Amino acid sequence: MNIVLIGYRGTGKSAVGQILAERLNRECVSMDARIVEKAGAPIPQIVEQRGWPGFRDIETEVAQELAAQDNLIIDAGGGVIERPENIEALRNNGAIIWLQASVATIVSRIEADTQRPSLTGAKSFTDEVTEVLERRTPLYQAAAQYTVDTDALTPEQVAEKATGILDGA
Repeated sequence: MNIVLIGYRGTGKSAVGQILAERLNRECVSMDARIVEKAGAPIPQIVEQRGWPGFRDIETEVAQELAAQDNLIIDAGGGVIERPENIEALRNNGAIIWLQASVATIVSRIEADTQRPSLTGAKSFTDEVTEVLERRTPLYQAAAQYTVDTDALTPEQVAEKATGILDGA
């Protein structure tokens, strides 16, 4: 069974995924890195050339490919929940953990990140995070089997909580 980490950018998926991989002696796979590899271009270029729907098409292919493997830690992109088929595929062979954080925490963690294009256009960064998180929160809630609030925790503490949840499952 895979462990799938979902959540908005800045909630700790990448850092926690690496810690879990080390602790559980598993491979951690970043869906975003696989998408970049598959497309042969960075995410901003993929979105510029194909639009968000084209990016999401590649994301769906990657979700299905990873779901067919076993014993992975999957660091899912923040928007993986945008398509129900992604969650259905990942849930077939995975425990889905939502790493949750407040808008203030997310903004403080990722405001300097220039690797992702805007999801909403001309809004301020905080307004964009707020808007997208409001839209995605019900999708994260519906997809998640487990939730960890990462606001006041280090990545090591989040990994410890995730391990505890899975041990009790």
